[in-house]
Amino acid sequence: METVDAHFTGLDWSVLIGYLLLTTWIGHALRGRQATMKDFFLAGRSLPWPVVCASIIATEISALTFIGVPGMVFAAGGDFTYLQWALGSIIARCIVGVYFVKVFYEREIFSPYDYMAHKLGPGVKFLTTAMFTVGSLLGQSVRVLVTALILKTVTPLDMLPCIAIIIAFAIAWTLIGGMTTVIWTDAIQFCLFVFSGFLAFGLLLYHIDGSWAVYVETASAAGKFTLLNLSTDPDVQFTLWVALIAMPFQNLAAFGTDQLNAQRMFCCRSASDARKAIIVSSVSQVITVLMLMVGAALWVYYRQHPPTAAEAALFAETTDNVFPVWITTVIPPGLTGLVLAGAFAAAISSLDSALTALSQTSLALLRPSTQDAQEDHPRMVLLSRIAVVIWAVVLGAFALGLFVIKQIADLDLISLAFGMVAYTYGPMLGIFLLALAGLRPHIAMLWTGLLLSIALTLWVRPDAYVLTAQLLDMDPISVLAHRPKITFAWLYPITCLITFGAGWLGTKVQTAKKL
Repeated sequence: METVDAHFTGLDWSVLIGYLLLTTWIGHALRGRQATMKDFFLAGRSLPWPVVCASIIATEISALTFIGVPGMVFAAGGDFTYLQWALGSIIARCIVGVYFVKVFYEREIFSPYDYMAHKLGPGVKFLTTAMFTVGSLLGQSVRVLVTALILKTVTPLDMLPCIAIIIAFAIAWTLIGGMTTVIWTDAIQFCLFVFSGFLAFGLLLYHIDGSWAVYVETASAAGKFTLLNLSTDPDVQFTLWVALIAMPFQNLAAFGTDQLNAQRMFCCRSASDARKAIIVSSVSQVITVLMLMVGAALWVYYRQHPPTAAEAALFAETTDNVFPVWITTVIPPGLTGLVLAGAFAAAISSLDSALTALSQTSLALLRPSTQDAQEDHPRMVLLSRIAVVIWAVVLGAFALGLFVIKQIADLDLISLAFGMVAYTYGPMLGIFLLALAGLRPHIAMLWTGLLLSIALTLWVRPDAYVLTAQLLDMDPISVLAHRPKITFAWLYPITCLITFGAGWLGTKVQTAKKL
């Protein structure tokens, strides 16, 4: 029986490797000055906003979107209701652009955690940086794993070398020129994965008997184009109410308090440019629509052209394999390598962003004053590069660990990625809102809010239940019966309000004591 990886030819390898080497060379050519921490982590605050906007989109649209979204639509019962979440995303970007960006540019800071520390006290910097680190490790390691799974599916490589290849290029692109190279290469990645998405969709229509008309008719009949879900069931993820109420909180945290995204806004020439970059980045939802349409087209294609036994076995493992398998087995050699390069572009653009963000925030704890960092810049830039390598290895190790967990407990990767940051996004946003409101609670109350939020998330998230059942050789369904019936998306506003409420209560107690 012919395996899927047999379709990935030497020409495909040449195209994929050639693209990665070309992008590396372009990143080197655009690297700019790297003499200070401001150069390395903020690109000297000199980048044009359209490039920063493209970088924000490239960071947001990871391989998880490129592969996971089509797989989600292809699955039984899959449809377009995921797109409802775009409403919350657009609302949040406008709020971040109008209100958050203004305070980011009030003084010379490197991250939202510098701002929160300035407003709430130095102890908050450690707390928020630790929250960002944990959330980034959990969330980004899922994205590394998704890309590695693609490479493992279409090539004969094992998981460890797949992860190593991704990590190696992310390190190279980050070390070459810091944020300047990261943002310019992100812009290149953005162009490639948009082109790859449209190319794949066009080829899918070409291979569907009857092309566009049959695609629309067949997918519509199966309910694949269903967009709105007005259900009030709290355990349903993709509803209009989740999109309008819960997801703005998630996206406010993602774009306003997560250094992975916020760092790009700090690279703009002015607050006005940063505002334009984050608001205009809302066009990323067009890419989401494109990948949803790809998923529906895959469903129609495999109705007309049933998968082989080897392909069906991979689909049974996870629908995340559907798009990579189609790319490898249907697209002509050469173009296969190019489209898969689009998936790699999406992945590495997220990963190199995570490396710069993790490195900057961890070094900021060692040097709490940005002025001190500037005075000792040669040593600090060297430490920055060392930190990039260390964090890359740690992320790779986390991705490998998640792969082992996924083998034990079959977890949905999109839910896993969004769910991982559920532990930290709500509390982080709650602390940021306290800083904006001018409240200054005792640090103990912030820790109280965080710990209560983590406990609630553990109680609601299904991952811990499924993993526990697998490890104890129990029936996962019987264990999951004890889980509260609420989707993780509602955790974002709830944990934000818990943390904000704990801080607000702390300020009231402090005021009462003074009286």
